[in-house]
Amino acid sequence: MVQLTRIYTRGGDKGKTSLASGRRVPKHDLRVTAYGTVDEANAVLGLLLAEDGLAESERNLLVRVQNDLFDLGADLATPEDPEPEYPALRITEAQVAWLEQQIDHYNADLEPLKTFVLPGGTKASAWLHLARTVVRRAERDATELAEAEPLNPEAVKYVNRLSDLLFVLGRYLNEKGRNDVLWVPGKNR
Repeated sequence: MVQLTRIYTRGGDKGKTSLASGRRVPKHDLRVTAYGTVDEANAVLGLLLAEDGLAESERNLLVRVQNDLFDLGADLATPEDPEPEYPALRITEAQVAWLEQQIDHYNADLEPLKTFVLPGGTKASAWLHLARTVVRRAERDATELAEAEPLNPEAVKYVNRLSDLLFVLGRYLNEKGRNDVLWVPGKNR
């Protein structure tokens, strides 16, 4: 269990930070960027969870996702080579499968789309669309990192599925798609 007794360490005052392995890297390192973007997505979900009116089932789902995002951040913060002395926390196939189950569950109640959805509708849906775009950026960051050094492939799968879940859940919270704001191609020409 993590125990933080002192918040500032002065260790980053010269633009470097420590990865979970202890290796010091610049704060703009690809790995730091990737887990920083995951942290940002988690904060957006926190804003949604601070809102009233979210059903308990969706609230519980999002709290579980937030916890998994910390797992993902730990995974991204721990290089695979060399592996640390203690077992690294890695995203698992089961966590990805759970996201797929949630996507299928919520998507089952939605009408198929005939055009793209614009972010909006209900406030909860708008927050989910914002979180989705941040998760998509985290995915771009993670895939860039994966090209530079070894990365748990389940971590990349997780962010890919999570953006899909946030999209589907955003539609679901738009009264099962009835309040979706639809893109009308060329509407303002």
